Amino acid sequence: MSGTHDEVSDWWSTSIIDMAPGRIHIRGHPIEQLTGNVTFPQMIWLMTRGELPTADQAYLLECALVAAVDHGPQAPSIAAARMAVTCGLSLNGAMASAVNMLDDIHGGAGEQAIELYGLIDGLVEKGLPLEPAVAQMIDKWQSERSGYLPGFGHRFHKPEDPRAPRLLGLVDEAVENGLVSGRFANTARAIQRALNQRKGKPVPMNIDGASAVVYAELGFAGPLARGLFCLSRSVGVIAHAWEQMQQGGRNKGPTPPGFRWTYTGSNPIENSGNEPAGSDG
Repeated sequence: MSGTHDEVSDWWSTSIIDMAPGRIHIRGHPIEQLTGNVTFPQMIWLMTRGELPTADQAYLLECALVAAVDHGPQAPSIAAARMAVTCGLSLNGAMASAVNMLDDIHGGAGEQAIELYGLIDGLVEKGLPLEPAVAQMIDKWQSERSGYLPGFGHRFHKPEDPRAPRLLGLVDEAVENGLVSGRFANTARAIQRALNQRKGKPVPMNIDGASAVVYAELGFAGPLARGLFCLSRSVGVIAHAWEQMQQGGRNKGPTPPGFRWTYTGSNPIENSGNEPAGSDG
């Protein structure tokens, strides 16, 4: 049975784009009017949120995107992209390999941090003061989810991740200008104070926690925070992948060939002192 025209056209529906020969409208805006008049961060906002942001909103979004572009070849996503290039992948293949690494642990903590901030915010809205709300939710998160608090702690940057104070400072300026409320920044700082006290040493807010503050203050949903991190880190990915293409190299693994892994399995031949027939040792 053949479908009608409406059945075919209604198979997909979208409020994002209206496109026909000679016409491309994004969220109702002709592309020729957007081009040259809006910035890329404004376009990201329009595409994901359905409306154009103010210049100040777009600026704060841009700051978070800039802060997360790269963290060096030791970052799993960047390392994956560089290794992919040495295996013959193109730039788009290297980028896909890298983005697929950005999940719950590497790159996804921003989404989880927004969830954590929101849970604490919910307790505060019910009348619990911020500090007790933070303590309660840290205990609950660590007992039910993970001992690691998303958005806090860093294996390299101690006692402070240089990206976090800069982003929070920009949020503070936005609060002074009436752009955002500042409540998520207050929550994140309260979490850091609590963790510092519990650990007896600084537990730095990392880029996931700091960018999550920006995205939450601007009203982005948690899952979009992960997507925005992927967009941001893709800039570093393409730069490293391209650089690796210029440097050359084939089949580069995570370590130089002279450095081997630690084998933890059994060695029955060595233990018995016997070698298989025909072995030359």
